[in-house]
Amino acid sequence: MAPKFLSLACIRNENCRDLSPRPHYPSMPKYPKGVSAQEKNTIQGSESKAVYAVTGMTCSACAGSVEKAIKRLPGIKEAIVDVLNNRAQVLFYPSFVSVDTIRETIEDVGFQATWINDETKDGSNQVCRIRIRGMTCTSCSTTVESALQSIQGVQRAQVALATEEAEIYYNPKTMSYDQLVKAIEDTGFEAVVISTGEDRSKIQLKVEGVRTDHSMRIIENSLQALPGVQNIEIDPTVQKFSLSYKPDLTGPRNFIRVIESTGSGRFKAMIYPEGGAKNSHKEEEIKEYYKSFLWSLIFTIPVFLTSMVLMYIPGIKHGLDAKIVNMFTIGEILRWILSTPVQFIIGRRFYTGSYKSLRNRSANMDVLIALGTNTAYFYSVYSILRAASSPNFKATDFFETSSMLISFILLGKYLEVLAKGKTSEAIAKLMNLAPETATLLTFDDEGNVVNEQEIDSRLIQKNDVIKIIPGEKVASDGFVIWGQSHVNESMITGEARPVAKRKGDTVIGGTVNENGVLHIIVTHVGSESALSQIVRLVESAQMAKAPVQKFADRISKYFVPLVIFLSFSTWLAWFLLGKYGGYPKSWIPQSMDSFQLALQFGISVMVIACPCALGLATPTAVMVGTGVGASQGVLIKGGQALESAHKVTCIVFDKTGTLTIGKPIVVSTRLLKNMVLREFYELVAATEVNSEHPLAKAIVEYAKKFREDEENPLWPEAKDFASITGHGVKAMVRNKEIIVGNKSLILENNIPIPIDAEEKLAEIEMAAQTGILVSMDKEVAGVLAVSDPLKPGAKDVISILKSMKVKSIMVTGDNWGTASSIAKEVGIETVVAEAKPEQKAEKVKDLQASGFIVAMVGDGINDSPALVAADVGMAIGAGTDIAIEAADIVLMKSNLEDVITAIDLSRKTFARIRLNYIWALGYNLLGIPIAAGVLFPATGFRLPPWVAGAAMAASSVSVVCCSLLLKTYRRPKELDTLEIRGISVE
Repeated sequence: MAPKFLSLACIRNENCRDLSPRPHYPSMPKYPKGVSAQEKNTIQGSESKAVYAVTGMTCSACAGSVEKAIKRLPGIKEAIVDVLNNRAQVLFYPSFVSVDTIRETIEDVGFQATWINDETKDGSNQVCRIRIRGMTCTSCSTTVESALQSIQGVQRAQVALATEEAEIYYNPKTMSYDQLVKAIEDTGFEAVVISTGEDRSKIQLKVEGVRTDHSMRIIENSLQALPGVQNIEIDPTVQKFSLSYKPDLTGPRNFIRVIESTGSGRFKAMIYPEGGAKNSHKEEEIKEYYKSFLWSLIFTIPVFLTSMVLMYIPGIKHGLDAKIVNMFTIGEILRWILSTPVQFIIGRRFYTGSYKSLRNRSANMDVLIALGTNTAYFYSVYSILRAASSPNFKATDFFETSSMLISFILLGKYLEVLAKGKTSEAIAKLMNLAPETATLLTFDDEGNVVNEQEIDSRLIQKNDVIKIIPGEKVASDGFVIWGQSHVNESMITGEARPVAKRKGDTVIGGTVNENGVLHIIVTHVGSESALSQIVRLVESAQMAKAPVQKFADRISKYFVPLVIFLSFSTWLAWFLLGKYGGYPKSWIPQSMDSFQLALQFGISVMVIACPCALGLATPTAVMVGTGVGASQGVLIKGGQALESAHKVTCIVFDKTGTLTIGKPIVVSTRLLKNMVLREFYELVAATEVNSEHPLAKAIVEYAKKFREDEENPLWPEAKDFASITGHGVKAMVRNKEIIVGNKSLILENNIPIPIDAEEKLAEIEMAAQTGILVSMDKEVAGVLAVSDPLKPGAKDVISILKSMKVKSIMVTGDNWGTASSIAKEVGIETVVAEAKPEQKAEKVKDLQASGFIVAMVGDGINDSPALVAADVGMAIGAGTDIAIEAADIVLMKSNLEDVITAIDLSRKTFARIRLNYIWALGYNLLGIPIAAGVLFPATGFRLPPWVAGAAMAASSVSVVCCSLLLKTYRRPKELDTLEIRGISVE
């Protein structure tokens, strides 16, 4: 399984000299559908080529969605999308479709497209991942994204608010990642580089004993001389060496050996203690908000008590009302002193955030908070200073408003980062699967183990032999060279049953060995491992924006300016109504005048509005949904795939390897001569072992049953071997002419077929099996029945899909007889047989034209055009790399039940997103009018600014918590009662 996941990563390690580093799928039909023979002659040679710069794509799933959309248009001959270079190359017939129509189609998918005359060959690209601190809403992420996109040399930039990360594809020949960091910092946010380069293995070493720059240079030169070392970065302050290298040529143990031998024993090298950079950043942010909240509380509680509680206790009230200068009281100066640190020291983050936002000509939540708290604070300062200078003016201050606002907002941010940290737990769990140590074996020349050494698992190199004892985690991807055991792969594939492993079987790093000792040879380490590829796919999926996110992005552009306008309008309306007698004086509280009442309404409107809730509605749900999918063995390549999957109304199934196991097996044997079955199969296997046909392999595997005492049995020698394509094989074995093949091959060799054999053949074909005749010395000796059995539960899965109102169709390249029989067995009514790859894609397009939202489930190269053409492509995890690459969703367990899980999970995720939007929009649509005082005339109810601030903080937290409820997702109940049995192939 492990090698299959090497194609899953969205980040590739290839030079982009031609367009698209992705596999090229079989071409589209040569001419548009419905074109007559005469029109074909007219348009032949008239095709045009257009190249588009496409921005916003994040991975192969995005490229696939663009490719699908283009290929659905009439008049498209070929379309290739290059996700790394942000290019789409289209061959089309101008008489059927225009350049602008293609561009608009790409934009309808959710990406920006620009038609360019010539394709720029930039050479190889690199990807840089950067953590960004300080973003609060979609306005912030959009600002950073725009700044990065505007840099020359940047192919594509994607900024995710929920993960607080940016993924940038750029040309290293024209710029460096330092420029990316500077561009982010210029927008006013803190940037920390997570990784640079593409798919390069990296390791960080701490070197002790280095005291001079000269020693540093000696070590650097020694390491640089090693084959496979690509790049070395040195941080002399902490004695850290960061090395990028090719794992095929060298590895970390070589580096440590070179370093320690360079200084004649003076230098000691070890893995640099990182301590989980991503988690430490989250923990640091949580601690920072918690600390800020506690400090604000220390100052805010006394302010609250002096303004709202102690004023009603007679003795204390008298002391607080004692005048210092004119009408300036002790209570007012206490509140001023206590609220100032909250406003300017603890609340400094809101000033810096506002400044950075406004400098970039945008407005975010910080602007609203800064405006609201400043209005309350500086009006209070003005009021008490006026009281100090006047013997008659009695001040009314709102210091409690500004300090309590900041305290509640900090509490909300603390709870929000706490909850957001839990949305990415799926990645953290995957990353923690790798064990910390491994047992390295050393062998002598005769292959005997001479030494066992426990090493840090990060020091494992390719071709190392690792010992795995029962209960221990597999340290790295590889294959078994000795031993037998069962391995629990549930943490990777979601498959609950342990999988039997013996010599030659592959194992995946992070899985758990159950009951036997295994020796494995390491095949993939570092970023090449299956676990790393899965982590990267989930990370990229969580970075990718769902199309529904565009709704929040559009609103965020106008949200803050609109709120500021509404806030000012609220204050002005109430102020003018009060000034000109628009409402009774009795409405004004005793401690206020009409100006102050209007001011409170205006501040409440400003601080109750919450753009954050809108911005977090989609990404948090997508993060949790993709994480839950990964834990269930369903890898969803981003928000686009999730959004499309929940709308699916029709599923097209391939037959071989999808509805069936995909591995032919011999199910029955009928001998027509008196001979021992073992001898019969020895002669047949000796003939078929020279053939590569799947049916031949099935026969040889079955023949091994009779030679169980031998691990790799030697078959008798076959002379004069000949393979007759589409018919069978023949050879001379033990001086007997053996022919194994179909009926026509036997008849061509003038061999009579007995009635018994004819009857058996008819019976086999009725059962949707393949009949094979065996003749020995011109006489039919036996009939074999070979079948590709249905996957357990296939019939039940189709039945459940019907109950979900999803139509099922089977499209296969097999003959009509077998296809009809299989379809009837599983309950599929519509069958398309003997279909070529491009005809499968055409069938998908026909269904789409009929109004269906189509998902395609397949496993082979011949399925990739249909996977691309479908609205959602689902690849069986045991399928080919090209099918996995073309798909939007990968079903790692290869169980059909996961098709239901994928659709159900996407429906639940989008129900949660809708709920988030209803809450976020409903909160603002209800909260803003209430804060503006619409209920005040009738009920006397008004929302104090500090309560409005608390409500705003609670709204963001509630949206994240609503998304987190997806973690409780359970598969449909029907699947719990559906027993997916083990597949035993004999």
